[in-house]
Amino acid sequence: MPTISQKAIQMPVSPIRKLVPYAEDAKKRGVHIYHLNIGQPDIDAPKAALDAVRNSDLKLIPYSHSAGHISYREKLAKYYQDKHIDVNENEIIVTNAGTEAVLFAVFACANPGDEIIVPEPFYANYSAMVVYAGAKLVPVPCSIDNGFALPPVKEFEKVITPKTKAIIISNPGNPTGYIYTRQEMEQLGELVKQHDLFLISDEVYREFCFDNTEIVSVLHVKGIEENVIIVDSVSKRYSACGTRVGAFISKNKEVYNAAMKFAQARLSPPSYGQIFAEVACDTPQSYFDEVVAEYTKRRDIVVEAINKIDGCFCPKPTGAFYVMARLPIDDSDKFCQWLLEKFEHNQQTIMFAPATGFYSPNSGKGKDEVRISYVLNETDLRNAMECLEIALKQYNSKK
Repeated sequence: MPTISQKAIQMPVSPIRKLVPYAEDAKKRGVHIYHLNIGQPDIDAPKAALDAVRNSDLKLIPYSHSAGHISYREKLAKYYQDKHIDVNENEIIVTNAGTEAVLFAVFACANPGDEIIVPEPFYANYSAMVVYAGAKLVPVPCSIDNGFALPPVKEFEKVITPKTKAIIISNPGNPTGYIYTRQEMEQLGELVKQHDLFLISDEVYREFCFDNTEIVSVLHVKGIEENVIIVDSVSKRYSACGTRVGAFISKNKEVYNAAMKFAQARLSPPSYGQIFAEVACDTPQSYFDEVVAEYTKRRDIVVEAINKIDGCFCPKPTGAFYVMARLPIDDSDKFCQWLLEKFEHNQQTIMFAPATGFYSPNSGKGKDEVRISYVLNETDLRNAMECLEIALKQYNSKK
C-alpha cells in the first residue's frame, strides 16, 4: 500500500476545527452549541460591499492579475496610507486570504531546515505554513500572568542561530488579544536589524483595538522597511471570512518578486472577493466605531464572568476578539471534547478551542487553557459563561 508523505504526517491538526465531528453529533442530539471556538464574526458585513457583489454584471468570471485587480490594490494602498502605513499598489499582492499571505512570506524567506521564531502561544496555522515550507518553528514563551506581553529581547537572542531567518508576530494577537506597545515594536525592529532577519507581521485584526490602545504597525517602525512583510485580510475586518481575500505587503523588491512567483503559480486571487473588498475599502469609520464598542462589551462580559469562577484566570486583552483563559482542568483537549460529548445544561453546551493547539507540538503547554472567541451576542455569551461555570463543577466532580 502506498504511504503518505512525511510532510502530511507532520502537518498539525487544526485545534479550531478538529472537534467539529463531536459538535455535529451533539447537534443531532438536539443540543444547542455556543460556538466560541472559531473567529467567525456575527456582525453584518458592510452593505455597500455586499451590494457590489450582488449587482455585478459580469458576463463571465475572468482571471485577475496574479497580484490582484489594480483598482483594488490602489484602493488598498490608499487605506494603508490613511493609517500612515507607507505602501503603494506595486508593493501589494492580493492573496487567497491571509493564510496564503503567511505561506508566501515563509516561502519567500526560508529554506528547508531554516528556523522561524514566534512568540508562543501563536496562531495555529503559522505552524502549518512552516511545515509546508519544510522549515522549523522556534517558540519564545509568553505568559498568561502578564497578559502575554512580548518576552524580553534576551529571550529571543537565546534562540537565534545561523539558521534563523525570520520572526512572526500577530498584532493584535490571535489567540491572545494582546497588542504590542510601541516600545515592544521598536525592540523587535532593533532585533531584526541587528541580526539581519525578516519580521513578518500579521495585522489582520488591526481595526479591533479597545480602551483607546494604540496600534503600531510594523511599518511604523523606521529603518527596517527592507526587513518587513505585512500579512493582512478582509475576513475579520468586514465580517467576510468566506471571501478569501488577503494581502502580502513588502517594500523589499527581492522579497516581493519572489512572492510574485508563488502568486503566479497559483494563478490569481478570487474575483468576486476582490469586488467586495474594493468597495469595502470605503467603509466609514463609524462602522468600525460601532463594531469596536460591541466587541468591548462582549470582551468585558467574558473576562468578568471567567474571573468570578473559582480557579479561573483570564487577562483582559486590548485587541482582536479572543481571550485565553486558564481553567481548573487537567487536559484542555479532553475537557473540550467532554463538553460536546457528555455535558449539557438546559440542552446547551459550549465549544472552545483547546489551547494546546496554539503552542508548539509536544511542548505539553496549554493543557489548562482554552481560547475563547467572543463573537456571539451578549445574551448568548452570558448563557455560555453560565454553562462554563456549571460544566467545570461537573467535570471536576467526576475525578
